[in-house]
Amino acid sequence: MSLSIGMVFFIGAIGLVTIGIAGIVLSNHMFRMVLALAITEAGANMLLILAGYRWDAVAPIVTGMPSTQSMVDPVPQAMVLTAIVIGVGVQALALTLVIRIKQRYGTLDMREARRMMQQELDAQAGVKPSASDERPVGERPLPPPVGVNAGVAHD
Repeated sequence: MSLSIGMVFFIGAIGLVTIGIAGIVLSNHMFRMVLALAITEAGANMLLILAGYRWDAVAPIVTGMPSTQSMVDPVPQAMVLTAIVIGVGVQALALTLVIRIKQRYGTLDMREARRMMQQELDAQAGVKPSASDERPVGERPLPPPVGVNAGVAHD
């Protein structure tokens, strides 16, 4: 069994995306989630470059080639350059938020930070904290049971 080099690159890019998404979904540590986001971005960028690459073509910037020579599509490369710049901005913002959360709550565990934030919000709003995470704060008015006062006219 032999794999072409292009297939190896595609498998590697898909593997990076998969590892990054798994890191985002499975981790509760905020810094690891930011790193997983960077891995996902690298895999997606690699997929974009591979989508536009032609193995027998030349870069469009090279001049002096015969006009019959095919060229690599420059649009995916331009998109990846833009994605890299946007990705750096997103990662900087995410790291800034992680640092601020660490300074304020002293933890990078997402569940613990969320619990502390909820307690702080409840204290500021003057609301009694809920007994469980699944039940909302306060009671929802329940409709009257069916058949208890059915057919009885109110004055």
